[in-house]
Amino acid sequence: MNTDELEHATYEAERRVLEIQAKLHRWARDDPHRRFDDLFNLCVDPAFLLVAWDRVRGNKGAKTAGVDGRTAASIAERTGVEEFLDALRDSIKDRSFRPLPVRERMIPKTGGKLRRLGIATITDRVVQASLKLVLEPIFEAEFLPCSYGFRPNRRAHDAVAEVRHFTSHGYEWIVEGDIKACFDEISHPALLDRVRLRIGDKRVLDLVKAFLKAGILGEDRVLREASAGTPQGSILSPLLSNVALSVLDEYVAQGPGGPGSSKLGREQRRRQGLPNYRLSRYADDWCLMVHGTEGDAEALREEIAGVLSTMGLRLSPEKTLITRIDEGLDFLGWHIQRHRKRGTNRYYVYTYPSRKALSAVMGKIKTACRKMATNQPLDTLLIQLNRMLPGWCAYFHPGVSSATFQYLSSYTWSQVMKWLRRKHRRITWKDLRRRCCGGGWWPTGEERTLFDPGKVRTTRYRYRGAAIPSPWPATA
Repeated sequence: MNTDELEHATYEAERRVLEIQAKLHRWARDDPHRRFDDLFNLCVDPAFLLVAWDRVRGNKGAKTAGVDGRTAASIAERTGVEEFLDALRDSIKDRSFRPLPVRERMIPKTGGKLRRLGIATITDRVVQASLKLVLEPIFEAEFLPCSYGFRPNRRAHDAVAEVRHFTSHGYEWIVEGDIKACFDEISHPALLDRVRLRIGDKRVLDLVKAFLKAGILGEDRVLREASAGTPQGSILSPLLSNVALSVLDEYVAQGPGGPGSSKLGREQRRRQGLPNYRLSRYADDWCLMVHGTEGDAEALREEIAGVLSTMGLRLSPEKTLITRIDEGLDFLGWHIQRHRKRGTNRYYVYTYPSRKALSAVMGKIKTACRKMATNQPLDTLLIQLNRMLPGWCAYFHPGVSSATFQYLSSYTWSQVMKWLRRKHRRITWKDLRRRCCGGGWWPTGEERTLFDPGKVRTTRYRYRGAAIPSPWPATA
């Protein structure tokens, strides 16, 4: 199959997959108790496998091999896409397919700790992507609006906007939730029980279980069994973790002071001295906002710990904090705090880039400038910096970020100028500006100019709440 034929086939496959996903989503939404008993044929459908392959190949991790050493490019060149997918489909249908262990990769975290990343083989990734195409529309029908992580049409800004919205309307106490090793400790039996509530096809359930039990090949080349958790980094893992953590969403939503209560009911609870509460969750990071007292927040924290224990999860005692909005909290890279607006007596909740996020990007800039050899042209350094700065500013531009952007602009300028001074040790400032700044003060190479964070305009992110549209049309 040549490139043009493959592109056309992929386009037609995507149309077919979208139509089927819309039907699955509509059926699941219209009947909350429906169990889907015939999904296996969809998982091995040529259209679903082709779309799954296209998404795996287009992912930036396609160049990273699993334990079998194969990449997407090597499969396309040596085997051929059509032959690879046909063989994969046959192996799944005759039940001979077996997932290989994921390759362990330890990623450093802030504070010196490490996070385990599981790298599956390309073959396993394609099967997982096909499974996700089938399962996601079904579970999306029952996921609640308070969940934002790894879901279509949702982003971290929605979760932050929800915290800002409710803390501006009386929910002053916040339980900052931190689940200890969430992706490593999810109970497999408890997770599969929740999957079975919607999925009745035993062949699909066997595939999901096989991926959970595939095992981990550690960096020390020792094979370990996977008795709990979903490998962080796999395609299916975010969906399964949302299925597991939806137990928390449902508990809060069904509570007497949760979002399911009426406005009159919430007012009556406050007159009786009882709390109301709202949840905003992004994957395993969550905030419980409480309209009540600090004691109410502490009691709710203990209740949530009990709810999560049913999924084999634990709260981190040292990181699960109770904070008042006047003190401020860090959530998803943002610092959220209420204080008086300058020149007035009114108090508002503001969102800023957190110090931790700012320190992280400053550290990357400093490292890039220190590691870049002075025998390299200025353009080489600017390429590296211009790759990280626009994305960081794009994430933080919907907030009160102007002062932070100006500070980052000044810091970046100083680091680049220090590098230029090391590169041209005997040059005068006048000649340095002429040669490396175009006669001005801002670093400019032969082909590109350093990105200036100080020129990024800020906006306010609109809180969308439950009005976020589904990616699948409401009608066929």
